Amino acid sequence: MSQTTEADAVIIGGGHNGLVCAAYLAAAGLSVTVLERREIIGGAAVTESFHPGFRNSVASYTVSLLHPQIIQDLSLARHGLQIVERPLGNFLPTADGGYLKVGAGRTQAEVARYSHRDAERLADYDRELERIADLLRALVLQRPPNLRTGGWRQQLAELWHALKLGRPLGKLPQGSRQELLRLFACSAGDYLDDWFESDPIKAVLGFDGVVGHYASPYSPGSAYVLLHHCFGEVNGRKGAWGHALGGMGAITQAMARCAVERGVKIITGDPVREVLVRHGQACGVITDAGHRVHSPRVISNLNPRLLFGQLVDPAQVPESFARRMRQWRCGSGTFRMNVALSELPDFSCLPGREPAEHHGAGIIMAPSLAYMEQAYFDARTHGWARQPIIEMLIPSTLDDSLAPPGQHVASLFCQHVAPTLPVGEHWDTHRDTVADLMIDTVNRYAPNFKASVIARQALSPLDLERRFGLVGGDIFHGALSLDQMYSARPTLGYADYRTPVPGLYQCGSGTHPGGGVTGAPGHNAAREILKDRHRLGRKARIIG
Repeated sequence: MSQTTEADAVIIGGGHNGLVCAAYLAAAGLSVTVLERREIIGGAAVTESFHPGFRNSVASYTVSLLHPQIIQDLSLARHGLQIVERPLGNFLPTADGGYLKVGAGRTQAEVARYSHRDAERLADYDRELERIADLLRALVLQRPPNLRTGGWRQQLAELWHALKLGRPLGKLPQGSRQELLRLFACSAGDYLDDWFESDPIKAVLGFDGVVGHYASPYSPGSAYVLLHHCFGEVNGRKGAWGHALGGMGAITQAMARCAVERGVKIITGDPVREVLVRHGQACGVITDAGHRVHSPRVISNLNPRLLFGQLVDPAQVPESFARRMRQWRCGSGTFRMNVALSELPDFSCLPGREPAEHHGAGIIMAPSLAYMEQAYFDARTHGWARQPIIEMLIPSTLDDSLAPPGQHVASLFCQHVAPTLPVGEHWDTHRDTVADLMIDTVNRYAPNFKASVIARQALSPLDLERRFGLVGGDIFHGALSLDQMYSARPTLGYADYRTPVPGLYQCGSGTHPGGGVTGAPGHNAAREILKDRHRLGRKARIIG
């Protein structure tokens, strides 16, 4: 039954950034309605049952990038969020039958087993990257300079804003400035080859340059993707990765509880069909069920290509903007699996089926940068890698709420696969074939794995798009390339979370600072929306 309601702000999409934005707006006194097309809130950060007795983080699967300021402002701990650190950062089975363990206070000794030179350089590498990561962390919750044509006052204000943001750059040593430039421009492979000589440490570090990034580790710009994954922290420890007890859905459920406590109205199971525009101004939305929400502020948490390709009349935006949205590049090369296990993997390189620290690590099955590059070439040519890159997490080793006693769940983040298969092939035809390949790949490293599989859930790039709105399976809502970052995210002139349609804003990962479960786009969008509210209110008082 159709109905009409009103709100000070309506948010399209109940993923984590939409919930963060809603919570901040509600704290400022706005009435907020969040509309989510699925029956469950949380977007891609959800925990769901995929087999009786087994639950897992279905899409997003690990924690580090969630900003500590947002955790504090939304009182997420009070609302039930608990994050535990991995006992070991990463575990990499090597090509020669050995392994590399990466973790606080032990990586250097592990690397020394392969190269004393690399072990000696590791501390310098960590210091350099941490120095640069600290600089960029300071920009995560700041609006980028907005390179838009306009009057001299507006241009001067943007110039001053850019100068303020750039001050910390002036404090960097000259050598670090050069490293920063290289990280933005060169490939992860070239960058790591300049630092190290042994394959295992380059593979562990280089994985962060391709995760969610459909490219070779030797593709220019992939070094920034590596840096992007260095921003995070867990419980105050920089660079650490962790697990949210209850899965990634525990994050968005805590956010939802905060938002509801502040008065936000959340409606699930009703997709937005259209953004309503009147006299050039966004004025609300209408859903598939006919529910109209009238509001002077419409905020989208969707991929920009979905928003402007499906929900906004193209006539409402300039052609140059519409063309940019049509050309917005998406596609992570990601195939995602959730697996129910009767027992833990017994790795040939480190035998044992009883829980051990390496079972709680991010387990990377890709022994070299050359292996990762070939995986990309295969996907481009054939549709999927013949020898895929897999990161496996077994969160049940840290969280016994996810599986029955003595059994486990595993998350498999698999690459590379083509977002769209070549020569007219379809993912619905090949999903199971590729899922079998992923299971077989893990089984090569842990020969009991295949026999231990009780059940599996396989999500191709097309499935990720259908279920979560991740266009081409893109976990970042748009590639993290130089032409789609910072002041160009999503496009020059609209990096301030506004759009060409007054009253229509964006708060999703297609805006700065990009993808990952950070909450930063939602935080930043809320701040800009509240600035507009204050400015318009002041203008109304002057006119009045």
